Amino acid sequence: MTVSTLEELELPFLELESPAFAADPYRHFAVAREVHPWLARSNFGLVVHQLSAIRELFIQDQKFRPAYDGIVDQLDAHGTPWGRFTEQQLISLPEEKHRLLRGMFAARFTPAFANRMRGVMRGTIIRLLDEWAPRGEFDFEVFASHYPISVMFSLVGAPLERLADIRADLETLGLAMSLDKSRMPEIQKSITRLDALVHALIEERLRGERGTHDDLLELLIDAGGEGGITARELADVIMFFFIAGYDTTKNVMTFTMHTLLDYPEIYRRCADDIDYCRKVIEEALRYFNPGSVGRFTNEDIVFRDVLLPKDSMIFFTLNIAGRDPTAYADADVFDPDRQVALENRHVAFGLGRHMCLGQHIARAQMQEAFHQIAQRLREPQLAGDFGWRPYPGAWGMHGLPLRFNTTGRQEHD
Repeated sequence: MTVSTLEELELPFLELESPAFAADPYRHFAVAREVHPWLARSNFGLVVHQLSAIRELFIQDQKFRPAYDGIVDQLDAHGTPWGRFTEQQLISLPEEKHRLLRGMFAARFTPAFANRMRGVMRGTIIRLLDEWAPRGEFDFEVFASHYPISVMFSLVGAPLERLADIRADLETLGLAMSLDKSRMPEIQKSITRLDALVHALIEERLRGERGTHDDLLELLIDAGGEGGITARELADVIMFFFIAGYDTTKNVMTFTMHTLLDYPEIYRRCADDIDYCRKVIEEALRYFNPGSVGRFTNEDIVFRDVLLPKDSMIFFTLNIAGRDPTAYADADVFDPDRQVALENRHVAFGLGRHMCLGQHIARAQMQEAFHQIAQRLREPQLAGDFGWRPYPGAWGMHGLPLRFNTTGRQEHD
């Protein structure tokens, strides 16, 4: 077996930070595949973009570590509130503590729990549609941004009067991983405000009558108490769910709506059939998701006859993998009835020990949302221009102005 070093390979270069790249990364990756089938370079590290390569490397968890310490280095954020949170959040904890925390919370973040919360999700999206739909025209990205934060506020008993400012803070925090140092002052203010809110929620619940709530906060406090989790660690877990759940859900919903403008029959079926909505959301997660995940190599890794040196920064482009033409026939066609082989299932929620704990909640939220949205916003059409968020970090559309016909409130089972 002949092993090639990176220096010996002709690898394509991807300018991930470029606005032109963010506007159409699929085109840039298609060009890159012609040079090398699964690996590229960037200013931030190596980029693995083929679905099968991502899957094969992700299951070798022990050979990698989260790259958050490197990202904090790049942003000169050591010793700051955001730097501390980033270096100590669940995914970055030492192995034993990570396994303990993840195991305890995973046992509670089940499909059954997500289904119990569907009433809250349904009530939230109906309330938002009652407020927004009569306008006949609005920016769907802004509308969608109110949904996950409103659901989260309901699930942890947060005061609704704080929703607007925390939503603004989550918008700011969602840009942290774009690796733009100029954003750091506002990011520090936002993480500080979110931290204060979460600590206040925990303290208020602990002072009150426990066991009278059936919500996410009660579940997390119970789990923390059983495992001896500190208040700091518990707060970090809740902050992580706020940050991760906000941007991902909002961005997937926005891109999905944009996609469905070209598939009106699929959109209409969402209004009538919640089970069909489940298939639509699963295809949407293949078709688009916001995340690219960074890892450092813990050792020299020989993969497909290529040496990936120890301490290399590698970005796994989960957001591109679902359009991999080597994994999917007609990868750029949106088809909820698509039959996908097990080895080619999308990786929108990651793989292995870092797979997203909130995936069942995320799926349920989006299923309930599009079932109601399709009932109320009839025949949506693009009503203006839109832009794109930076590609590194939580990528997605910036703005989606729509006009539509409205209907009265409907609630299908």
